[in-house]
Amino acid sequence: MNCKNCSQEVNDNFCSHCGQPTAVKRIDGHYIVHEIEHVLHFERGILFTVKELIIAPGETVRNYILDNRNRLVKPIIFIIITSLIYTITANYFHVEDGYMKYDGDQKSALSSIFKWMNAHYGYANIFMGAFIALWAKLLFKKYQFNFFEILIMLCFVMGMGMLFYAVAALVQGLTHLEVMPIGTVVIYIYMTWAIGQFFDKTKKVSYLKAFGATILGSITFVLAVVILSLLIYSVTKH
Repeated sequence: MNCKNCSQEVNDNFCSHCGQPTAVKRIDGHYIVHEIEHVLHFERGILFTVKELIIAPGETVRNYILDNRNRLVKPIIFIIITSLIYTITANYFHVEDGYMKYDGDQKSALSSIFKWMNAHYGYANIFMGAFIALWAKLLFKKYQFNFFEILIMLCFVMGMGMLFYAVAALVQGLTHLEVMPIGTVVIYIYMTWAIGQFFDKTKKVSYLKAFGATILGSITFVLAVVILSLLIYSVTKH
């Protein structure tokens, strides 16, 4: 018989070319439970990923990029899941947004863009990460990592940032204390530590560059959003 995935001839239970099983298991209750366990598994899943990113974020992502990509959750999936966790937590406790907030004209293009980002934190984080990655690539230009590898690192780091925001939203919702600003400070400290550790944990200048890349990337991202809103306004007003 031929493999249903790559059409190569198969003489065993699995295709020797692509690994596809000859007989796919039916989706039932056991399958669903197994998939959930696979995602949450503490040795190979999102819990393991969170644990490693708390203990040694830079080293963990460096190992993911250079050596082993099997044990961590995929970076894009990770940042989208963690952003969703924050969104659900903030909405449940009706926490005022401490991440992306705009109090100007609610009918303006800028307001529409911020509303989109508030509804799609995962994608907004990836866009912001691209700006931080550009600055990190510039400030750490002598290192071997390319733009996309740095962006992957930032997906993990910013995903953890969304979990920190989710915890802050949970605490604020339960205690009614304004802790979201504290969450922002914690996130910037974490990002500085993680990015600096990723490039060279032995040099203090790495952490200064990491902080600079984070701040400059965040500022240029906001400026890009403002410029985009002005372009939209100039087009639509005609």
